[in-house]
Amino acid sequence: MQKSLFTKYFAVCATIILLVSAAFGLVLMVLTAQYFKQDKMDLLENNARHAAALALVDYQSHNFEGIDKSTVTDYFSLLSKSINSEIFLVDMSGKTLLCTHRSPCNHTAYLVPESIVDTAAGGTYEELGKLGGIYTENYYTVGVPMTSGDKVYGIVFASTPATAFSALLAQTFRMFILSAVVVMLITSVIIYFVTKRLVRPLREMLDATQSFAKGDFSVRVPVERYDEIGKLAMAFNNMATNLASQETMRRSFVANVSHELKTPMTTIAGFIDGILDGTIPPEKRDKYLGIVSQEVKRLSRLVRSMLGIARIEAGEMKLVRTDFDINDIVCQTVFTFEQQIEQKRLEVRGLDAGKFMVNADVDLVHQVVYNLVENAVKFADEGGYIEANYTQEDGRVFVGIRNSGEGLSKEEMPKVFDRFYKTDRSRSLDKNGVGLGLHIVRSIINLHGGEIIVKSVQGEFCEFRFSLPAAQKSTQSLFRKIEKNKPPLKD
Repeated sequence: MQKSLFTKYFAVCATIILLVSAAFGLVLMVLTAQYFKQDKMDLLENNARHAAALALVDYQSHNFEGIDKSTVTDYFSLLSKSINSEIFLVDMSGKTLLCTHRSPCNHTAYLVPESIVDTAAGGTYEELGKLGGIYTENYYTVGVPMTSGDKVYGIVFASTPATAFSALLAQTFRMFILSAVVVMLITSVIIYFVTKRLVRPLREMLDATQSFAKGDFSVRVPVERYDEIGKLAMAFNNMATNLASQETMRRSFVANVSHELKTPMTTIAGFIDGILDGTIPPEKRDKYLGIVSQEVKRLSRLVRSMLGIARIEAGEMKLVRTDFDINDIVCQTVFTFEQQIEQKRLEVRGLDAGKFMVNADVDLVHQVVYNLVENAVKFADEGGYIEANYTQEDGRVFVGIRNSGEGLSKEEMPKVFDRFYKTDRSRSLDKNGVGLGLHIVRSIINLHGGEIIVKSVQGEFCEFRFSLPAAQKSTQSLFRKIEKNKPPLKD
């Protein structure tokens, strides 16, 4: 069964809290045990030393020959009751001399092991155990020597059952479990709502993607915060907007391609059927076959343009960069339109601007210049002008192709680079175009890392201005030297 992100996140957080609580409980139990043990040992040692001192005083009062058991036992009993323990005195052989334990006393029935007596005689003896088998359960035991000068006369032991420690640990464990359960419940509720709030935008995105799969790109994810999830939601909405735009462009592209293909194909089919069935008389066949030929060429241009765009967008168009004079390309291109320029009596300006060396693919740039000059000649007004202008700055050469005439409106300018876009005026003047020329121009310029813009004033002019990387200074210097050393032209 596949777990949701909410379930996984909640399970991870709950597991971490559980592990941290268990580690905290373990540390708490260990620290409690150590503190309780040390506190108990210190208390037993303190009382054992008092008992040893009292016993020594009584022993000294009898010239170290005996001890008043009843008197000393009373002292020991007072001390033992104050800390709920047993206090007993043994000689150096481990035999119990007196004890506060009620009869029958286990201490008198057993000897304290010699190793324990020797350890206690050397300073202090501490143990959590059964004192060599004297006790049947674990006891905290401290032994201190009863000394006078350098001689040890006996060992005073103070013992208390370890059952109190077990009870303390049990009580501490119960309190910890109760606290952990309460903490787990509170944190689980908090984690539930936090996780739900965290996962909600992701679920909304999931629902939106399902809508996208159905072709509905209108769904947007609400942005309620500005953390990583909020930024993801904003990026998702931007992606949705781009997808909607791409879908609109795709539908428009399909519709435009269908229209551009359908019109010439309908014309071709109609004229050929007319020729085949005799509707078109023999003397007019050449005329209509010429129209068919023009439509076939139009279809060929459309297919070539679409293939070129597809190669550029797929990244398959490889640039062959060389250094060349962009003004020379513009001049050559303008000369190819000499007949149209003369027919419209256009003035050509700016071709004497000198050399402007660029580093680019000469064939692709020639296509850019050809399309722009063709448009300039086509849409220039009778008796007007076309003009080329150049500037160079920051390692780039800027080229402008301007023509006088009606120009473009503000509404048309943002759309001129779109696929298949043709203004109303271009539809009447450009019967053979398919509206892909300027889109190809922009694609080629972008491929070179440049940019292209359009400037226009209605009723005055329209100018397309693009940029290309300038050639290296060494190359430009070489071209200037060649130009300088050219022999003068003879009349």
